[in-house]
Amino acid sequence: MMRTLSVAVIAAAMAIASPAWAQDYPSKPISLIHGFGAGGNADTMARILGDAMSKGLGQRVIVEAKPGAAGVIASEMLTRSAPDGYTLLILTAAHATTANLSKIKYDPVDDFAMLTTIGFYPYVIAVRAEHPFRNLADLIAAAKAKPGEITYTSVGVGSVPHLTGELLSTRAGIKMTHVPYRGGTGPITDVLGGRVDVLIDTQTVSMPQISAGKARGLAVTSKEPWPGVPGVPTVAATLPGFEVETWIGLVTVKGTPAPILERLHKEAVAALKSPEVVEKLKGLGADVRPSTPEAMRTLVKNEIALWGKAVQQAGLKRAE
Repeated sequence: MMRTLSVAVIAAAMAIASPAWAQDYPSKPISLIHGFGAGGNADTMARILGDAMSKGLGQRVIVEAKPGAAGVIASEMLTRSAPDGYTLLILTAAHATTANLSKIKYDPVDDFAMLTTIGFYPYVIAVRAEHPFRNLADLIAAAKAKPGEITYTSVGVGSVPHLTGELLSTRAGIKMTHVPYRGGTGPITDVLGGRVDVLIDTQTVSMPQISAGKARGLAVTSKEPWPGVPGVPTVAATLPGFEVETWIGLVTVKGTPAPILERLHKEAVAALKSPEVVEKLKGLGADVRPSTPEAMRTLVKNEIALWGKAVQQAGLKRAE
């Protein structure tokens, strides 16, 4: 009887203390992790959002790159973290592809507390300026003439750029060789150095080099021409119906108290509605679209199903 009473008293005390603890949040800096290299799209967007959120939260938001396995390493780190709101994660569309291709140790939906989407954007297909490919048709013709000799980059096995390359190959009836990286500036560095033929990456990575005349944009994967990539035609102009639009969002770990989730959602959305933040993210090629946690959860579930079909069509197998 005494033991039962003690348990009841402890439970009641925790129920009273929990809201007070949540009201004190945040009382220390917050870690915002992502699963790709420094200088890449996820890293750059994380720093923009983190800086803006820190003002509303009254604490520093420290961005940390934990690259590897197309974001899986960072996702595993988040799911092992304490559910206290002090570890956040930038989630990219690679989360939906790795759910179908990688041997993961977490549930890609239920182990995460979705906060908001950040934005949506296409990929740019590019080559170094000196490359003989002048357009996408040149790339396709060369790949047909020499199956497997044309190489292309991605930010990891199972990432959306990887599957975009596979989808392009399937639609064009060609075979290219995939060269994975951990994200960051590695892909563009090797393309400009002539070690890899084709870049499939974000506007963040590709456009500074295109604008500087060091790279040539062959195509953009959006359905319509993308404002941030002027003068670069769509893949659909050569392969009608082709479209890949990717996304990026903000999450934390499941079990985080509701008041903290509400605070994080509020501050993230406020940051994403700031004209300064919108302008910066638009400059990186993003169509900024904050959402409710429920809408983001639905998006993630739908994307996992969508890319599951693409993986199946490409004949790719889940890692053992």
